[in-house]
Amino acid sequence: MTLTIICSALIFAIPGAYLIARGNSGAHTSSELQTSAANYASKTRDRSGVQIRLEELGRIGRREYENFRIRQAIYCAGSAVFAIFLFLFLGKSFVISIFLSLLIAITVYIYIDRELTTQVKKYRSSLESEFPAVIEMLTLAISAGETPLSAIKRISQSATGQLPQEFARVVNDVRNGTSLHEALDSMGRRIKSVLIRRFVDALVTATLRGAPLVEVLTRHASEARFVQRNRVLSAAGKAEISMMIPVVFLILPISILFALWPSLANLNLFAS
Repeated sequence: MTLTIICSALIFAIPGAYLIARGNSGAHTSSELQTSAANYASKTRDRSGVQIRLEELGRIGRREYENFRIRQAIYCAGSAVFAIFLFLFLGKSFVISIFLSLLIAITVYIYIDRELTTQVKKYRSSLESEFPAVIEMLTLAISAGETPLSAIKRISQSATGQLPQEFARVVNDVRNGTSLHEALDSMGRRIKSVLIRRFVDALVTATLRGAPLVEVLTRHASEARFVQRNRVLSAAGKAEISMMIPVVFLILPISILFALWPSLANLNLFAS
């Protein structure tokens, strides 16, 4: 898949440079290249799960996937062409320049894919950090007498963050004709978080069966606070370990060297 994207990027880049050199209109050339790249991106298989990750970030649609693949192909082609000219300018052979440029293009491809994965991880972490406060707000609103839909709508309008935006999408789905439990189930499937998925399942079950929502929400709010506290303690433990690395490998050896240096200097003086 990586070599396919890179080779297709080079295939699209060479005709584009040729058309520009001939003096064709820039808008016509750009539209032709964009159409060709979009057609190719629509035919490729999403084996790395890019479209799923884009949908989790809220970038839904085939067009978003095609734009991501086009951007990936352009960056790979640009880095490969720049590397070829650079290595040829430095006096490398043509074969070595092609090999190194392909290696750089593959590195750029992997970096862009990893960047998307990092964005998804940050998005999940932001959702889970906002989850306890949002659930407590939802519990207060429902205990005050509001319906689940009106409480979700109030939170989506008054609060800021990633989870209120997901609630806004739920309200939008309900306005478009989807039932509340189907919209919530779609949100739970879209967000790859076990904690939020369990909450959505419990909320949907309680809504369909007529169970008291306040007790369900209170239990999940306390559980979310407990999970958040464990996550903070785990992060603090990892921070302590990372802080020990410069102490053990940098400060401690320098301190030992300063302590032993006078003795070593005297021993060398006596030996001479």
